[in-house]
Formats: sequence, structure tokens, C-alpha cells
Amino acid sequence: MAKSKTVSSAAPMSSDSELRLDVLMHLSNLPGVPGQEDAVRDFVLSELDGLADDVRVDAMGNVIATRTGSGKGGKKKEGRERVMVSAHMDEIGFLVRFIDDKGFLRVQALGGFDTRNLFARDVTVHARGGTLPGILTPGGKPVHIASPEERKKIPEVREFFIDLGLDAEEVRRRVRVGDMVTLDHVARRVGSLVCGKAMDDRASVFMLLETLRHFRKTPPKHDLIAVFSVQEEVGLRGAHTAAYGVEPTVGIGLDVTLAVDTPGVGPDEAVTRMGEGIGIKVFDSSMISTRSLVDEFYDLAESQGIRAQMEVLAQGGTDGAAIQRSRTGVPTLTLSLPTRYIHSVVEAVHVDDLRSGVDLLVAYLG
Repeated sequence: MAKSKTVSSAAPMSSDSELRLDVLMHLSNLPGVPGQEDAVRDFVLSELDGLADDVRVDAMGNVIATRTGSGKGGKKKEGRERVMVSAHMDEIGFLVRFIDDKGFLRVQALGGFDTRNLFARDVTVHARGGTLPGILTPGGKPVHIASPEERKKIPEVREFFIDLGLDAEEVRRRVRVGDMVTLDHVARRVGSLVCGKAMDDRASVFMLLETLRHFRKTPPKHDLIAVFSVQEEVGLRGAHTAAYGVEPTVGIGLDVTLAVDTPGVGPDEAVTRMGEGIGIKVFDSSMISTRSLVDEFYDLAESQGIRAQMEVLAQGGTDGAAIQRSRTGVPTLTLSLPTRYIHSVVEAVHVDDLRSGVDLLVAYLG
């Protein structure tokens, strides 16, 4: 992991009243694990009313919204690029994989978890007949009677179970294998931060909606193909098919990245820092961003006084990688939102970084 670098702090951040943070918090609260993003998709579709020239849902469940560009200032003979910007709708979560003879549920993880964050968590099981509240916790002894060795053990996901407080017959009547399970947490403001579950990647969904809202009256110079993708957390699946279908000439992934600017971590491992602007990704384990685009976005941020920081991430991947590898290849980079406590229920993003991300997208597209 490499230290981030601030591009510019020349321009003051816009007031957060211009950002509809209530929309971001609503997006955070919605349930939507990979393959079951329906509630998020329905909300995105409602938000897109009047913001795009064409909106459709493809066979994978991706929402694809196109805002046709004016062509002014474009590089190509026809006057504009086809810019695919992708943010994923799904969140990490679980599926029910087994119901035991006492009515306890075992789960299949969808996405990566640090199981230290999963002890005694409130969850919701989304069954066909309605939602059921439950408690997720690992099997084993409580701390009061555990040995010192047992207390130190970090359990694997397969050791966790869900207690619905119902007898086995009732559980089997109401729950099926394959039902979605989400972690419970209500988004809230904490100082300059917005905290909640699924900021990865609902915060980027929010930035993409805000970018489209900016162009609701005056079109961008380039064609903007806004993709709200599915199944990113299990292998960038929705973005792969979407990119193949829309054939972009430029790709931009929108996702979160680590902001490890907290106690206990050296400055060389911070990756990005909260409040210092949107991250311009150079490298992660899924892609190396197209260098000409990195330079273009760096220079644009500097010239426009938009705070930004360079990002190198040792592990992880985004929809940008799926776009970059589509067909014969697409020039692509990812814009990364600094986020603390990733893959927990208190993922935290900074209001100023949200604004920087929207501002840089608008500056490039407009």
C-alpha cells in the first residue's frame, strides 16, 4: 500500500447542503446482496426520472441510464466519447444455506468479511412471506466459560449461525435456503462523516446520481452511460456484461477505497485520508489504470481546484477492471472514495470527499 498524495486544496468545498445526504442515507439503509439488488434498483430507477434520455434494465439486472452528450469539446470526429461510469448496487451479506434441526440458520457469505466484526450482530432474513429479525453470532462458549485459548480464536464464517427465536417447525415454514440476509444498521451523521452499512458502494451510487442531476438541464459534452451494476462483490459480474453491451470508449469505475488514517497504522499504509479529496486510482490487484487518464484527471483536479489524492491499493478490485477488459480493451480508471471501516456496518465517508468526487466527474464530463 502506498501513501496518497493531495493534488490540490485551492478551491473551498461546496456546502454539504447541496448534496442530498438524506438520499445517501436512504441508499445505505436499503437491503441488496449480490443477485438480490431489487430494492436498490427500484429506488435508483425512481431517482432517474427526468435525469436521462434512456433508462433500461438489462438481463443481469444492471440499470443503464444514458445522457446524450452535446459533442462540444469532444476528442473524436463525431465530437464526443462514450463514457461508461459504473457504481455497484450490491452490498456484502449472506444467503441462508442450511436450517438445522433446532431451527438455527447457517449462512453462505456473499463478499469478504472480517469475522471479528460479526459477533452478536442484528440481522434481517428477507423471506418470501416477509422479513424476520435475527441474531448472528458464532457457535461456541460465551466468554464467561471459555478458556483463554478459546477466547483468542477468530471464527470462520461457516461457524456462525442465526437465531430467529422461533421453533424449528416455524423456521422451516417461513425460511428457505437461498433467502437473503443483511446486517442491520441505520445510517447517521457523525461530525463531517456519513456512517452506515453498504457505503460500499451506495456512496458511489449516490455520487453517480448527483452527477446525472447536475446535467438534468444542460447535457454533458460526452455521452454519459451511467451503469448501476449488480454482483460486484462476487466478481465484478454485472459490470462485465454491461461494458460488453454498451461498448464504451472510456471507462470510469466508482468505488470506495481504504482510508486507514486512524490510530495503529503507519502513514505509509494509510492508502487515502479522509477529507483530502477523491482518490484517483493508479493501481489495485484487479487493474492498472490507464496512465493517460490518470494524468488527465490529476491535471484537471489541479486546474479546477478540486481536492484529489493519488491511490495505490495492494488488494481489491472495482468495476473499472471489468470495463477495462471488455471486448478489445477500454481506457479506464477508477475514482475511489476514501472510506473508514470498510466491510463493516459503520463504513464512514466524508462529505467533502463526496463533493470532490462529484465535482471531478462533472468537470471531466461537462
